[in-house]
Amino acid sequence: MPATSQPYPQRRRAYRLFAAAAGLATVGALAAALPADAHENRGGHHPSRYQDVQLLSFNDLHGNLEPPSGSSGRVTELQPDGTTKTIDAGGVEYLATHLREARQGKAYSITAAGGDMVGASPLVSGLFHDEPTIEALNKLDLDVTSVGNHEFDEGSKELKRLQYGGCHPTDGCYTDEGFEGADFPYLAANVLDEKTNRPILKPYWVWKKKDVRIGFIGVTLEDTPGVVSADGVKGLKFKDEVETINKYAKVLRAQGVNSIVALIHEGGLPASGAYNYDCDSSGAGAGISGPIVDIAKNITPSVDALVTGHTHAAYVCTIPDPSGKPRMVTSAASFGRLYTDTTLTYDRLTGDIVRTAVKSANHVVTRTVAKAPDMTDLISRWNTLAAPVGNRPIGYISADVPNTGTESPMGDLIADAQLAYGRKLDPETDLALMNPGGVRAGLTYAAKGAEGDGVVTYAEGFTVQPFSNTVNLQNFTGAQLIQVLKEQVSGTNTAAPKILQPSANLSYTLDLTKTGADRVVTDSIRLNGAAIDPAATYRVATNSFLAGGGDGFTTLGQGTDDLVGTDDLAALAEYLTANSSASGPLAPPAANRITIVQ
Repeated sequence: MPATSQPYPQRRRAYRLFAAAAGLATVGALAAALPADAHENRGGHHPSRYQDVQLLSFNDLHGNLEPPSGSSGRVTELQPDGTTKTIDAGGVEYLATHLREARQGKAYSITAAGGDMVGASPLVSGLFHDEPTIEALNKLDLDVTSVGNHEFDEGSKELKRLQYGGCHPTDGCYTDEGFEGADFPYLAANVLDEKTNRPILKPYWVWKKKDVRIGFIGVTLEDTPGVVSADGVKGLKFKDEVETINKYAKVLRAQGVNSIVALIHEGGLPASGAYNYDCDSSGAGAGISGPIVDIAKNITPSVDALVTGHTHAAYVCTIPDPSGKPRMVTSAASFGRLYTDTTLTYDRLTGDIVRTAVKSANHVVTRTVAKAPDMTDLISRWNTLAAPVGNRPIGYISADVPNTGTESPMGDLIADAQLAYGRKLDPETDLALMNPGGVRAGLTYAAKGAEGDGVVTYAEGFTVQPFSNTVNLQNFTGAQLIQVLKEQVSGTNTAAPKILQPSANLSYTLDLTKTGADRVVTDSIRLNGAAIDPAATYRVATNSFLAGGGDGFTTLGQGTDDLVGTDDLAALAEYLTANSSASGPLAPPAANRITIVQ
């Protein structure tokens, strides 16, 4: 069927850039040739052979109940003339309204998620071990989600508490009602208990309505132990995503469930940062790279669609399955800024999805709709409990401190704070390094509440650094320090570099025209203006995640003379308090410590 100019055509052969004032969506679909009775027979007594099922999905919410600030609360939209504009997006008050409106008139509708619903959350949720987010997801009528790596930030016992309920073992109950847990199943097909060799939570779940059945298999990335603190994954094994999904697809089919969706907390990197980029413009899958491509190409054709996450990117793509047929793969960015609306056409005769009829679109969670009153009430209740802690001023800034870029001002500020704190613990501390993934947000100059412009509150600091990592000191040789910097762009970080944020006294050149470890120009590395001596000993401050070798920095796990300090947020708060005032606010670092050659 040729492309048409009609908004929301019933079937489309390829993605087209599309921006409707009311929809703010990107649309993608697979060609379809269905019989005339493709849709439900609304006037007769018997259902038609084909039933459209709505699948609403999102991923990587990370407890962002309130609208995220700065770039974390915006999406980029590609315009018909090739220009782009940004749109404010996110916040569960608006997400609830959008999802509820999307479901109207849809008798068959499922809402699913791709993991990282909790963890690395702002204070209103993180202070209460993400109970507020689970409550919000229950109100959103979430049906099912996979686990993500951040579901393991506090360990598997805490994850099971979020699933089944009960008061926190240390902090107790926060409300008189207690905590009932999630109304929806968390799926963890590839997360096994080392002792029992069985999944720690359900591996799959089947949605049923009348004679329609659709199975969901949920997995997180196999490398979860590499991106979570060791304590969080203690006693667990993480299996290959493809092998696990293929295994449980066979189990579902043996039970007569032929329609299957995989929820995968692993993702890809689209060729554009615009949410409505035409992912298939140069052929199936050509507009996306990253781990999800190989995963999608190897998952059994029995699986009809993939809902993904982890990379915080937005895409609606087709990637060929092992039989060469295109299959829909989607991701809705992060922080509740987008949701995906996918139509799965169910064949009652075969019990399977008509793959050529799948269509999908990412929609912006705009803030121009009415707020959902129940979500407003929920946020207000938890903010009241958090206010005594969250409203406390910890510093002052003269402008936004963003967390964007290869080297970010926020990352540099954290590294400076950790160096200052490290030198309080041990005056011999030489430098500090901060992992970019631990910088969850920037600081905004504009006030979020009544604190006033330029005031940094504890709640805002918590949003930046919510992990409760400690600041650790370790000794390394100069040769090891050089190796650490090279591990940013080599080993497991070759394809997707993780550039550590350095304290102000460390500088070097990153030559992106080269490959692998050579991208770090060894002769350019300077500490306090001097070259690194491979034989000398250097005292380095990092957080506990990096000190354990996280993010592929195995050499950082080999330090000696460890000294464990306070949590990293306390170090940041102490630095801001000591180095800023209302009359002398802190200026954002220039982010010029790394010279980048492209």
